[in-house]
Amino acid sequence: MTPAPARSNNHFAFMAVSALFFMWGFISCMNDLLIPKFKADFNLTQFQANLVQFAFFGAYFLVSLAYFLISASKGDPINKIGYKNGLVLGLVISGIGCLLFYPAAETKLYPLFLGALIVLGSGITLIQIAANPYVTILGPEETGPSRLNLSQGLNSLGYVITPLIGGILLFGSKEIYTSSGGVDAVKVPYVGLGGAFLLLAGIFKVISLPVFKQEGKVETGVKVFRHKHFVWGCLAIFFYVGSEVTVGSILINYLKDPGVMGMSEDTSAKFLSFYWGGTMIGRLMGAISLSNIQQSRKYPFMALAAIGATAVIFANATFKENLTHGHYIDPKTILPYIGVVVMSFLFFVLGRSNPGKMVGLFALVAVGLTCFSMSTKGELALWSIIGIGLFNSIMWSNIFSLSIRGLGKDTSQGSSLLVMMIVGGAIMPLIQGALMDNFGVRTSLGVVLIGYLYLAYFGFFGARADEQAPVAEAQVSGGH
Repeated sequence: MTPAPARSNNHFAFMAVSALFFMWGFISCMNDLLIPKFKADFNLTQFQANLVQFAFFGAYFLVSLAYFLISASKGDPINKIGYKNGLVLGLVISGIGCLLFYPAAETKLYPLFLGALIVLGSGITLIQIAANPYVTILGPEETGPSRLNLSQGLNSLGYVITPLIGGILLFGSKEIYTSSGGVDAVKVPYVGLGGAFLLLAGIFKVISLPVFKQEGKVETGVKVFRHKHFVWGCLAIFFYVGSEVTVGSILINYLKDPGVMGMSEDTSAKFLSFYWGGTMIGRLMGAISLSNIQQSRKYPFMALAAIGATAVIFANATFKENLTHGHYIDPKTILPYIGVVVMSFLFFVLGRSNPGKMVGLFALVAVGLTCFSMSTKGELALWSIIGIGLFNSIMWSNIFSLSIRGLGKDTSQGSSLLVMMIVGGAIMPLIQGALMDNFGVRTSLGVVLIGYLYLAYFGFFGARADEQAPVAEAQVSGGH
């Protein structure tokens, strides 16, 4: 690998790339708002409405598969075009995908919206293939999970503010989460987002980023599967993303179900901020827990991060409530949520900054919360399903970092395959939708339960599969 760039340059690069994590968090959560809107505007079944996620995350699979096949036959594309150019290309394609929402709204054809989502998802896929490994190599390998957790915290911030800002953009300040305005409501916000992506592409094209490249001849062939922990990690990404997206996709309709809470859509939608906000809280605590900060200072900083993030989430949700209903949320009503935040802090302590152990512990808690959601109703069911978000928090960064650990020259090829397994976000919501249409919303959560049971296995056992095997070359494979 080329010599490490100056630390100050690394810090700038980290901040710049982390901004992209925020952008794709925002655009991904917009899908959760599109699902109930399209379901009402186009009179769709839940299965048909969940095609929104199938189109978006299905693009992850197709683009990542194409990337993998090219890397196997011609050599790693990122190594040829560079991380920066990979990010620029992804931003341009994402911008085009957003702009395609305008002709889709003009024609009022649901399949055209799905086509626009495929293009948008393709661009986000390229950004992720380049951004995730790039963040992990902008410093020591042992603190890679910490950096990725911090970047993912900004990704979660995008999810937190989307239910409010996205709702206003799509439906108007007084009609958030209702189906008024029809599909024409998507024109202005998605054209604006398209312009933002294209502007970012121009900015990234001209700024200077640190260079990482693989020394020697670029190898072809499929060699990454020789790492057993990587194979288990691919399945872990599939089940993690699939489970997380499934819960986020059905949350509004789940709370609307008479057997759960019987809430109206405009009332239940504010809880999206708490669900996705939980991932932000956990990722910020995870970034501190896995960092090289002195041990005695970690827990106070983690507590401050949790308090600050919870305050941001509550402020966002209560502002939306006042905007749409003319009153604020009583802080007492979120005491169960605060209790789950405290519980997540305790599990961070139990995890002792061990990425694999934390994945296993957090997955076991998610299993328990899913079971409560399936078997209870009312407030217990409400806060159980929302609490799952807190225990999703460290999954992506820890699974990704554990899976590419020790891959050496296979790192970029492995990254493309891990991103390809985000297809779980396309497949699992469809399975859930079919189960919900035929057996009800409670039974449909069974697919999520299976996902978290596997993640518990990966955290405790699968991530350690290669510990006794010789470690692959530690040299990082990257672009220039």
